[in-house]
Amino acid sequence: MAGTGILDRLNTRRALRRWSRAARLAERSDLKTLRAQRNEARQLSGHLNRLLHVAEGRLALPMVGSNAFPVPADADWAWRPELWRGPLPTPGMSSVPTKSMLGSEVTLFHDCAFSELTLRQLRNRRAEDLAPYGLRMDVFRFDGSFLSLVIDLPETAVQGLLRRHLIRVETIVEMEKPLEIFARLNIKHGPNTDNIVRELPLNEQEVAVEFDLGYSKINEKRVERAWLDLIFEGPEMNQVTIRDLTFSRRPRAEF
Repeated sequence: MAGTGILDRLNTRRALRRWSRAARLAERSDLKTLRAQRNEARQLSGHLNRLLHVAEGRLALPMVGSNAFPVPADADWAWRPELWRGPLPTPGMSSVPTKSMLGSEVTLFHDCAFSELTLRQLRNRRAEDLAPYGLRMDVFRFDGSFLSLVIDLPETAVQGLLRRHLIRVETIVEMEKPLEIFARLNIKHGPNTDNIVRELPLNEQEVAVEFDLGYSKINEKRVERAWLDLIFEGPEMNQVTIRDLTFSRRPRAEF
């Protein structure tokens, strides 16, 4: 294998010398030679661009697939949705209709007559980011009365869920201009659904809310599923980037 490595390096040096010379002589080369070099360079450029795209994505911080984030010591469940963990097959969409899904866990809802909304998954590259990916939403003209992102929680979120649990949601949000964002936790139990609403403290350094299920009326024996609504108030002509979104669950301390 060492010999193969040496040969690869020698071939790379020869190729670099060849293309360096071709670039220097491009102004004086005959057109037939220049046309052939252009075609070859275009093919090579395509392969190199693909390699660079994949390499930059994989080598940039944080690592793709990372589920690392601070979790309370007594948490019995923690989760980061797939959109913030790894690349989606379809990374974005424009003129987004209501009930459109980005990935299998995030759905956009609105009542606009004409959608001027875009959603796009983006790669987090800042050193302080723990999530590999983020979500960017651009809102231009907005003629609707509501706009929300719904995140479906996995089955593990409700397995063993009790009224003595606290569910914590932490996020990193960037905005072009201030707006209000509300988080509504929904828990379906039998034919009923309980809702708890909290406003995200966007003016604080740590953007986190906790839902105390002790204030709910859930039937612990009939809990089926849960989801979170992020509700955006006055989103027109704004760009909102959610760099990270994480969940954790822990039992409330007994007194």
